[in-house]
Amino acid sequence: MLSERIFMEKTTKLGGKFWLALTIFSLMGQVAWVVENMYLNVFMYKTFNASASNISAMVAASAITATLTTVFMGALSDRIGKRRLFICGGYILWGISIFSFVLLRTDIIEKFIPATMAAASVGVTLTILLDCVMTFFGSTANDAAFNAWLTDSTDSSNRGKAEGINAMMPLVAVLAVFGGFMFLDDESEFYWTIIFSIIGALTLVIGVVGFFLIKEPELKKSEMGYLNSILYGFKPSTVKQTPTLYIALAAFIVFNISIQIFMPYLIIYYEVSLEMSNYVLIMAPAIILASVVTALWGKLYDSKGFTFSGILSLIMLIVGYIILFFTRTMVPVFIGSLLMMSGYLSGMAVFGALIRDNTPKGKAGCLQGIRIFSQVLVPGIVGPFIGSAVLSSAELVLNGDGTTTFKPNENIFLAAAIAAVPVFAVFFIIKEKRKKVKAEDSAVCDNGEN
Repeated sequence: MLSERIFMEKTTKLGGKFWLALTIFSLMGQVAWVVENMYLNVFMYKTFNASASNISAMVAASAITATLTTVFMGALSDRIGKRRLFICGGYILWGISIFSFVLLRTDIIEKFIPATMAAASVGVTLTILLDCVMTFFGSTANDAAFNAWLTDSTDSSNRGKAEGINAMMPLVAVLAVFGGFMFLDDESEFYWTIIFSIIGALTLVIGVVGFFLIKEPELKKSEMGYLNSILYGFKPSTVKQTPTLYIALAAFIVFNISIQIFMPYLIIYYEVSLEMSNYVLIMAPAIILASVVTALWGKLYDSKGFTFSGILSLIMLIVGYIILFFTRTMVPVFIGSLLMMSGYLSGMAVFGALIRDNTPKGKAGCLQGIRIFSQVLVPGIVGPFIGSAVLSSAELVLNGDGTTTFKPNENIFLAAAIAAVPVFAVFFIIKEKRKKVKAEDSAVCDNGEN
């Protein structure tokens, strides 16, 4: 398959063990990423009075770590020809690193730093460093190995359905974490200890379970040298051989930049700017409905292709942004959040399936680096930088201890909407490539008959 389904294929059946492994590891991986992508921002904001630039710096550092890790470890998994070892071992170490955040408390930090140094400043630095350590293990397990395993274990007849399940998990994870911890007192000194302990322990346990659950795909060891495997996705010859893949990756960069403009500040916006202490009650039903939409969207991709399903996803996303920009009350914020979340995850599903469909067989590991480059590195640096610039003149709030923190405003959604518009161009490029492929296939058939 190049970009759309030209011929309908018989669907390859995947066993129940595959779907169980996909669901458990995708969900637990996303639960762990919720800690980093959403909760860790709030943790640093509340515990150490982090600024918008501190948050954008942490997101950027994590993005760089994730990309380098995925490039090197994905290539290594191809070279060794094993996925399960990297997935399960990575999840175990990932869980330990998450648990380590229980030690990041002001009272503990003050015991080890000079009196002249500000514990809050040191806390911000240590949070960023430990986040990079956590990202290394998480990207090894999830970004590099798990995603390569998912590509190896599916084909173009069932990839949309599998990617639909995989893409819905970020919001299911948000619902699980928010729902699981919503009754805790977020002002309690034990609040973060409980969160990091539980999620760290669960991630570790899932890693152990994976040794008995995950089926190693039929994968030959890569015959390329390790250095060539690392560089494979960045070579001009690879771009020339798989142009549709790189068109999709380029659009994926722009799509994820749009997401990263607002995502690091989303919870803070709900809780602080909109003063919705019950924002979980707004997000929960929106997340459930968006997850159902995303699961169905994978099937839409399998039946209708990338262009149709992708355009509808982007429209939902932008309409959601517009509603969130203009509204402040519960019902319209719910509707805007639902459309934004549905568009975001549906877009992730169709882009993810298209990228997997155009990944050369046996190269899934060494191409995870270029995928994460498009999904995490560039968006993780550019998106938060734009968000921070948009919020540079945001209102400041005076805290009880005399410090100040920023108050995110609705402009992050306007900036995200503007950033998303160029993605429409790729759908027409893919559509034209489909027409060209059909014409070439038709010509080949005609010559064969003659």
